[in-house]
Amino acid sequence: MRWLRLYARSRQIPASIAAVVIGAVAVWALGRDGGEGPGDPRLPVLVLAAGAMAASIGLSGQDLALDRTAAIRWVPRRAAHVLLAGAVVAAVLLAVQAVGGDMATTAFVVRDTAGLMGLAALGAALSGGQYAWTLPFAWLSFTFFAPPPTSTPMRMATWMLLPPGTAAGTWTALVLAVVGTAAYAVGGPRR
Repeated sequence: MRWLRLYARSRQIPASIAAVVIGAVAVWALGRDGGEGPGDPRLPVLVLAAGAMAASIGLSGQDLALDRTAAIRWVPRRAAHVLLAGAVVAAVLLAVQAVGGDMATTAFVVRDTAGLMGLAALGAALSGGQYAWTLPFAWLSFTFFAPPPTSTPMRMATWMLLPPGTAAGTWTALVLAVVGTAAYAVGGPRR
């Protein structure tokens, strides 16, 4: 159990969880009065993206050389880290929704969290843990300012805002989650 506490501290998990909770509560409080209704997906996507970006900080340790020379198998631990971080981000939004009004369905939350954590993991594999947040942020920014999706490529590009059950949104999120988690689990964070 001591190794788990040390791992959590080295990956800044307590600070990441605090940032996820504060971000979810802040967006929920700000969105109670001025949202465009319960069907508007922008607020839950903002909460999930902020959570994924906060969790991405822990995708690299204090010393990459030390991590690479450790006598433990990192592939399952890295994959578990991404999956558990996604579960925490989704659980926080669902808990905030239970206290307040509904912002999104569970299927929407799970799909978007999986895709965003996949993007964060891919960002860590490509540019390191300190810049892992850039891919979810860039995709979120594009999604918020993109024109309405009328073609399949645009639906794939704006998958975060599509209703749950939309094939393009679900498959895009699934591919991002699998590719990002696999790239991070196998290769680890870039130096």
